[in-house]
Amino acid sequence: MFPWNLFPFNKDTKNKMNQMRPGDIQNYVQDMMNKMMPESLQKMNSDDMFKNMSQMANNQQGTNQQKFDYVVFETHHHVYIRIPIKEEIWLERVKVYYTSSQLVIQNIPEFESKHTINLPSLVRKKGSTANYKEGVLEIMIQKNDHNQYSEIEVTELQ
Repeated sequence: MFPWNLFPFNKDTKNKMNQMRPGDIQNYVQDMMNKMMPESLQKMNSDDMFKNMSQMANNQQGTNQQKFDYVVFETHHHVYIRIPIKEEIWLERVKVYYTSSQLVIQNIPEFESKHTINLPSLVRKKGSTANYKEGVLEIMIQKNDHNQYSEIEVTELQ
């Protein structure tokens, strides 16, 4: 049998939890967060934190590049990637490549730019299509339904 008397929650704990008010719980959590976080993060409010994160992401992409937007979603049989095309010239210079787990888009929004998109599931080598309609480039790639397993023989070293 399990030694329930050693478990930290007993009748007294249940009574204490029932007597606590939501404000008490919030204060406790806030105190613990203050103890765990460095002072520099405590002084920063959440709006500033997210603002700094987005600025860092923009700096990594380069300040002169336009924003590259895309949407990735999957169905039972396909993975779809939708990319808004803001200028018609993008269609003339875009290059699209993919592996079993990533999609690579080159030359948009600017020439010689490269964007790698992680796909939500493994895809097949063949059976993909790319269509442009109403300002959106839609790439459809078939999912790989067959996971191939290879057995590795375990040998004993002597």
